[in-house]
Amino acid sequence: MPSRTEAKGVEAISSDGNLSTVHAQTSRKGFCSVRHGLALLVHLCNFLINSQRMSLSIAMPAMVNSTVQLRPLNASTERPPVDSQDGWNGTLQQSEAMAPVYDWGPEIQGIILSSCNYASFLVPIPTGYIAGIFGAKYLVGVNLLLSSVLALLIPLAADAGVLSITVLRIAQGIAQVMVFTSQFSLWVKWAPPLEKNQLINIAISGHLMGSFITLLIGGFLCQTKVWPSIFYIFGGIGCAYSFLWFLLVYDDPIHHQFISAGEKEYIVCSLAQQGCSPGWSLPIKAMIKSLPLWGILVFHFTEFWIFNILVAYLPTYINSVLQANFRDSGILSALLLGAACIGTILGGLLVDFLHSRKIFRLVTIRKLSTAIGTPAFFRDYQKSLHTHQEPFLPLLLDF
Repeated sequence: MPSRTEAKGVEAISSDGNLSTVHAQTSRKGFCSVRHGLALLVHLCNFLINSQRMSLSIAMPAMVNSTVQLRPLNASTERPPVDSQDGWNGTLQQSEAMAPVYDWGPEIQGIILSSCNYASFLVPIPTGYIAGIFGAKYLVGVNLLLSSVLALLIPLAADAGVLSITVLRIAQGIAQVMVFTSQFSLWVKWAPPLEKNQLINIAISGHLMGSFITLLIGGFLCQTKVWPSIFYIFGGIGCAYSFLWFLLVYDDPIHHQFISAGEKEYIVCSLAQQGCSPGWSLPIKAMIKSLPLWGILVFHFTEFWIFNILVAYLPTYINSVLQANFRDSGILSALLLGAACIGTILGGLLVDFLHSRKIFRLVTIRKLSTAIGTPAFFRDYQKSLHTHQEPFLPLLLDF
């Protein structure tokens, strides 16, 4: 439900009830706008959140691997000649520095990796109400800072024991889900209807980009340095960015100090044409009886089930089953996320194009996207299972 301040802003800005042609053309020109800048800021926020979430997945093989791989698989394993004994000793010292110190079996690894999801499914609904009261800006910023601080503490928690790192990951998972859920409240006041898919997909693609960069860089860090540096890098950047978030982000365009009058009028009037928000009403009975809602829930449950398995356990699978070193494991794991990130941004642009030109109805576009994307994803997943059926299934069952 719009507040009294927002209602006055709408009345003052759009007293004639119509969009000015000049203002509309100016505000919709290109990507150099405040709302696209906000999408980039949310993209970076999601980038950091998922980087911190994925850091443990790429670091886990280095934390528990019983042997340190110093060379590719096809390299010679013979001992070097006597005259290079000093170099060999230096290499051994380097391997000892990055050698794993935790005796965690597959079951313990699975518990730790999945612990960030243990309580996070309870968070989204109350988070939406809290964001409506306090504003998404502060809720996102506070939980980003909390997740970043907890990321810095993961190496210490790992030394303290399995229980410590599990509890820390549960708290971090709750903070991360609150960031992901509350950010959508921003687009209720910032995204014009014809640009909503584009802006949200730019923001959401930060999750995939964060996983891509973390897996790519994390493999090199585990191979050349020590695994705690992954948590210190992304945790430290997250702490610094959380303060930048408070300075640059506003909950609505009405109170933004640097937005142009044309863009502000375009956003406010575009949203005013949609009608008023239904407020705090929640039709629970109608939701329970809604078959489309149940269809969406089942689809997202299956999608996130397989996607989380691939993203969380792929580095461990490539390292332990395919016997790849840490660097190659990170590169191979990152390829999937890099392609998904590009596809997400391009998909959002395509959806807005089809919707704005009225080529298809919005519900038709959504059904087509689901029908095209999901079978291809499951087909590729089934191929990977078929190719490595014997080693892959036991690994997943262990986790």
